[in-house]
Amino acid sequence: MKKFQSVVPIAAPSVQRQATGLHLIGDLYGCLCDSRLMLDAAYLEAFCKERVAAAGLTTVGSLFHSFGEGGGVTGVVVLAESHLSIHTWPESGYVTLDVYVCNYTTDNRPKAQQLFGDLQAAFNPNDPHLHRVERA
Repeated sequence: MKKFQSVVPIAAPSVQRQATGLHLIGDLYGCLCDSRLMLDAAYLEAFCKERVAAAGLTTVGSLFHSFGEGGGVTGVVVLAESHLSIHTWPESGYVTLDVYVCNYTTDNRPKAQQLFGDLQAAFNPNDPHLHRVERA
């Protein structure tokens, strides 16, 4: 039977992280908005991609899916800087919104905030629950 040797952990050298990021998360309740934003996958996808471009971020791909007549939409826009994801529940006026950007070569925080703010304004929630997470 082989004996196991004790391993003494070696502390990693102190390294400043370069890929910090900002993650904005919203649970948007009581949304009073254009019904196409809640129900129409193609409309919501085009709207999200327009807002991404207006914020100065870069779309590299997207996928949006409708859950049928009267059902909601789930979608994601993959960004060169990270991602936007969105899920709608039209029957309860509820939307989840997620914008995450990395800051590897530039500080994308203002762009993420603009994108998130534009989308939140479009959904017009009367009870938004918002979270901001600095990623390191």
